[in-house]
Amino acid sequence: MRSIELFAGAGGLGIGAGRAGFTPLAIVEWDRWCCDTIRENQRLNVDAVARWPEPIEGDIRPLAFQRHRGSVDLVTGGPPCQPFSLGGKHRAHEDERDLWPQAVRVVRETRPRAFIFENVKGLMRSGFTPYRNYIHLQLQHPGMPKKPGEDWERHLARLERHHTGHPPEYNVLPPELLNAANYGIPQRRERVFFIGFRADLGISWSFPRPTHSLEALLWSQRGAGEYWERHKIARKSRALSPKFLTPMEIPRSAPRARPWRTVRDALNGLPDPERQPSKAAGIANHKFQAGARAYPGHTGSPLDEPAKTLKAGVHGVPGGENMLVRSDGSLRYFTVRESARLQTFPDDYVIQGSWSEAMRQLGNAVPVELARGLAASVAAAIAPQRKAA
Repeated sequence: MRSIELFAGAGGLGIGAGRAGFTPLAIVEWDRWCCDTIRENQRLNVDAVARWPEPIEGDIRPLAFQRHRGSVDLVTGGPPCQPFSLGGKHRAHEDERDLWPQAVRVVRETRPRAFIFENVKGLMRSGFTPYRNYIHLQLQHPGMPKKPGEDWERHLARLERHHTGHPPEYNVLPPELLNAANYGIPQRRERVFFIGFRADLGISWSFPRPTHSLEALLWSQRGAGEYWERHKIARKSRALSPKFLTPMEIPRSAPRARPWRTVRDALNGLPDPERQPSKAAGIANHKFQAGARAYPGHTGSPLDEPAKTLKAGVHGVPGGENMLVRSDGSLRYFTVRESARLQTFPDDYVIQGSWSEAMRQLGNAVPVELARGLAASVAAAIAPQRKAA
């Protein structure tokens, strides 16, 4: 199956779609470091991106995509999120970095069978409801672009009038806020997804159900104790249950879902770069970064919980979310390799740039395995229509 990856970043969403069976016809990304990351992994023939075309580095706005019309199964991407980020200035449609109109344009020009677009949790804030609805309507009716000189509010009104009397070009589910931890990602990361299918395909689809749960982690740690046994942690060395678990009652039996994955689960097999530097030296992107310290509101991620959300930040990388708290209470920064594990990138995938630059790329990425699960579900839905075409 064929795809186009927009706003590719370090490649998380695209790699996940690739694992679900999609091969990209085009990769677009404006950031030089992200493109360097993709190109370096192509040079190293890393399987995740070996079949990808050379990334198109630059602004998406002057690029034309009509040549791909009729040959694209899926368009994916994460339009720049600064306009909606909780750490940004919240300007939304007034922000020149809002590239949602470009995502809609690519859908209009290529007419894919489906699309997957991702954005930050901040887009779900009540103050953004009108513009969120505007995005949704544009994706339903991509064939109705803004007219010259028309502002977004007048365009929205025109789309609303059109929508009342015309069927949508794309059936687009209401945007869904997903917690990556509920899908096996070792990180409590909430992101918004817009997923739609071309209406003429008649596809009925819903978001995959969560596969992992907090209750199951609680059971494995404080009920059955399987978690500690699996990691060969002696009873006297077992950390107290994570703070976010203590208000909850221990389940009386094993829940159906699998346990949330923790930082310890994710980093299993990696040597501590501070305490075992010689072993860590041979692992790409696994270099100790000094200077971590805790203070109120800046406490890091405990080893036996899913990590806090890795962040890119508008003023550099905030260290609190990017620090590991060991079971003995000591802390250090996550290495780039460890952060890539928390985002479920493959171990042979190298991230280019300094520690802060690499962490920015990872903080902006979609977890690979979350992307794979969503793309695989979409692939299963469109497969019968591809065969019939």
